[in-house]
Amino acid sequence: MCGIFGGVWRRAPRHLERSVSDASRALRFRGPDDNGQEVIHFGPATLALGHTRLSIIDLGPGGHQPMQSADGAVSIVFNGEIYNYRELRSELSLLQHQFVSDSDTEVLLAAWCQWGRNCLTRLVGMFAFVVFDRAKGTLTCVRDAFGIKPLFYAREQDDFLFASEIPAIRSLKQERVELDWQRAYDYLVHGDYDSGPRSFLEGVFHLQPGHLLELDVASGRLAEAERWWSPRVTERHDLPFAQAAERLRESFLDSIRLHLRSDVPLGAALSGGIDSSAVVCAMRHVAPDLTINTFSYVARGSAVSEESWVDRINEHVGAVPHKVVVSASELASDLDEMIRAQGEPFGSTSIYAQYRVFRLAREHGVTVTLDGQGADEMLAGYHGYPGQRIRSLVEQGKFGEALHFLDQWARWPGRSRSSGVKRAIGELTRGTILNDLLRRLGGIRALPAWITPAPLRDRGILSRHPQVQSQRSREDLGRRLVAELALSLTQRGLPALLRHGDRNSMRFSVESRVPFLTCEMADFLLSLPEAYLISPGGETKRIFRAAMRGIVPDDVLDRRDKIGFATPEQEWLLGMADTVREWLSVDLHLPFFNQGEVLKEFDRITSGRKPFSWQVWRWINFSRWHTCFVA
Repeated sequence: MCGIFGGVWRRAPRHLERSVSDASRALRFRGPDDNGQEVIHFGPATLALGHTRLSIIDLGPGGHQPMQSADGAVSIVFNGEIYNYRELRSELSLLQHQFVSDSDTEVLLAAWCQWGRNCLTRLVGMFAFVVFDRAKGTLTCVRDAFGIKPLFYAREQDDFLFASEIPAIRSLKQERVELDWQRAYDYLVHGDYDSGPRSFLEGVFHLQPGHLLELDVASGRLAEAERWWSPRVTERHDLPFAQAAERLRESFLDSIRLHLRSDVPLGAALSGGIDSSAVVCAMRHVAPDLTINTFSYVARGSAVSEESWVDRINEHVGAVPHKVVVSASELASDLDEMIRAQGEPFGSTSIYAQYRVFRLAREHGVTVTLDGQGADEMLAGYHGYPGQRIRSLVEQGKFGEALHFLDQWARWPGRSRSSGVKRAIGELTRGTILNDLLRRLGGIRALPAWITPAPLRDRGILSRHPQVQSQRSREDLGRRLVAELALSLTQRGLPALLRHGDRNSMRFSVESRVPFLTCEMADFLLSLPEAYLISPGGETKRIFRAAMRGIVPDDVLDRRDKIGFATPEQEWLLGMADTVREWLSVDLHLPFFNQGEVLKEFDRITSGRKPFSWQVWRWINFSRWHTCFVA
């Protein structure tokens, strides 16, 4: 796990060396063990490649980057892990490639030299890397299928910049960074972020999951980003449920085995839910003698505490447990540092719970953790995506089954028939004017009192709920649930969660691994009948619960609730209302953001005249982030 950065300049800036040094320093937490830079003069252009290293595999100098191919024709900077590097190395050795280290970077470089972009579908891992090919005169940026590892880029006149995180991009830029008003509006009003290529800074972009980007160095021409992987959702009918569950079991255990490859101590982030519990239990299943350290946030004394389930799993596998309890005063103390680590605004204070879990892992000398992220998006978790499932049944003409599903789904804790109907109507009207009308009737306003519309109109900002549309309308027919899961994996939902985990873990130089997220497992699960994922009785993750019988305790698999790293957000934020008011009073000088109205709204919430909502956190997070990054 590392940080990468660099750029291509038509005319090298006077202070290039200082900018490169500042970018390296901005990524120091991502790579505290080593760093390297290479400046290359190529025709009229100057290139810089930089790397900061967190040593995980081959701890010696053999993994130093930037790394060059044996003939010096290709250079690479790479952030991530290739878990099947040993198998690829054996295959490449038969093709006459010679290796001088045990580094997965050297294997990745050889794979690129051998197969070019066709190597990407062979990789099992998480990665963001940049390759400079001197013979072709190209700089190619690549991001893994799910966007587990970050990669930002920017154009500045004719120059091209890239980095693992926004602070490093800022160090490389010659011009002042400016706020992207559209993303600010989308986040503040609708809570939308990390759902597309635009970042919160104008002209700075995310390379999207499963995409690559190629720059012609001599001409400066930047091609359109190309998608190299997308989930397949075409249904297969050849696997009975029991056989499909057995295949999933084998695939998941194989993934756990690969994700345990490490030359440094490892552990697991354990929330107490089914997904993280399955990861921990599978670790014990495939490695009976492994010392397993688990790290958990517990909301002791709160209705959202999962401590009893954490204890259940730790006892079951004989793990060494480590727990952290946090308070509102600690959140206030750590807030600005966490916001700097995240780089962009985020959804809720649950991110702070995760932040503290990774700090806890580092304090106990653990450098690698396994995490259950991604399971909900592949297995129809959360509340089971009832709107999409009902739409699938309706499009198949199965109206009776749709009504039966709604009735059974509503019987589970935390659900109701009215919420199921609301979700179904929202799905059936998605992307239409009627959907916007229903949102307004539900109290969701596109222009709340604390937004001043005129400046937004003058800038051409779209003041409506952001729409993310599937690209496969014909395949989606009758498969709305899996189509939504595919969308959640790469465009809306999971990318934000992966960003939280990456920045929080890297802040403490910890590598967070996500064994659910392999292309093989995603393609397999999204090809199954939807009833394998959520049962006619409304049970989420149906096939995974079946697959894990005998590995995970039955009482855990039979849980009917879900909490995760939930925090008592209302108690925390209202308990420090005076501090919050101070934060919201700092003038951001944004003409569309009426902070006077924000303060009035906040006072109504603290006095009980208006119910608490996540909107409070968005105001806080955006205000503190803007002060740290833009002001």
